[in-house]
Amino acid sequence: MEPLRVALAGLGTVGAGVVALLDAHGDLIARRAGRRIEVVAVSARDRAKDRGVDLTRFAWVDDTTTLAQAEGVDVVVELVGGSDGPALALARATLAGGRGFVTANKAMLAHHGLELARAAETACVPLKFEAAVAGGIPVIKGLREGAAANAISRVYGILNGTCNFILSKMEAEGRDFADVLSEAQALGYAEADPGFDIDGVDAAHKLAILAAIAFGTRPAFGDVATHGIRPVLAADIAEAAALGYRIRLVGVAEASAAGLFQRVHPCLVPVDHPLAHVTGSTNAVVADADFAGRLLFQGPGAGAGPTASAVVADLIDIARGDCSLPFAMPADALAEATPADAGERRGRAYLRFAVQDKVGVLAEIAAAMRDAGVSIESLIQRGATDDGRALVAIVTHEGPERCVAQALERLRGSQSLAGAPLLMHILE
Repeated sequence: MEPLRVALAGLGTVGAGVVALLDAHGDLIARRAGRRIEVVAVSARDRAKDRGVDLTRFAWVDDTTTLAQAEGVDVVVELVGGSDGPALALARATLAGGRGFVTANKAMLAHHGLELARAAETACVPLKFEAAVAGGIPVIKGLREGAAANAISRVYGILNGTCNFILSKMEAEGRDFADVLSEAQALGYAEADPGFDIDGVDAAHKLAILAAIAFGTRPAFGDVATHGIRPVLAADIAEAAALGYRIRLVGVAEASAAGLFQRVHPCLVPVDHPLAHVTGSTNAVVADADFAGRLLFQGPGAGAGPTASAVVADLIDIARGDCSLPFAMPADALAEATPADAGERRGRAYLRFAVQDKVGVLAEIAAAMRDAGVSIESLIQRGATDDGRALVAIVTHEGPERCVAQALERLRGSQSLAGAPLLMHILE
């Protein structure tokens, strides 16, 4: 058969990794795909940059968006990034032109996935994005194909390697957030501007994609309640450990009669739960399926090798003739889910207050909890720090989340508090 001819937009670590992988395993891939996969054209911002792979054999295109019309191209791979701009223009033009499209762009899919899925179906061409969620872990394929016969009630997991590296490093070494963030940046685990990662936005993009596949709903990034890890202190991690938990940034999506619940938040994970043992930059996704049971997908969530592996796996599927539906069912069959009211969810919570070390503070906090209907399971106050503050940690009994929110609202503006409280839900 004729080779599958690929145009590659973006030559960062992942793009160069795709070229290196095809060079290293070209013969093996050809046997598995039934034909060779060959890069024929590339585009990036800096033509002179040394990327560690030979690019002289490929046609160079300065304007990335023109790859959609490049002669002799069957599939375009987009590794530029960004929810809009050149990446979206390239996706639209590629699909409209009747060519396959492979991307690792979770932001674009979270915002425009429904539109792009419709365009791919209209043109009868593949739209693949295994690399957009959890790097080299085949979780998209696992949910879309491996678990296709199951009804999935909940999908959740650790979806951002930067946050997991920071939290597990804080846990292992007792260091503060800012210190570990600086190390993560020096090691290349965190960007110079780490906001998308540490504020939970990256994980929320991925969760919106997973929820769409798991529940047959339209990607709804705007419905994901998003909280990051900036407020987490070393003291919180130590307190969680004393209680039998570890802190992880977890994305949770759950479908029920009340609607679709989606949230990314740091939470307390019991030490006997598999997610508690996911450390470093590793990702892990859990899906609760009715017939298959609990499914766990775990592995490297980023990096040149794992992400390139996922991109090339999509290319192999296309070379075999796979044109499966991007979100596991026709785009017009994807439901517009009603967001579930988080206040009606029941669970336990961890609350941490930085307070003035004075008489009556604990009574004020306890009164706010009582008046909001929150039952306290445990309350611990640690000694005053050098600046005269004390830390109060509360674990609640199971109850509606709205009650905890009401208690915190009652304490808003209290002169007894020396900072904003931290709320972390407990993963049951």
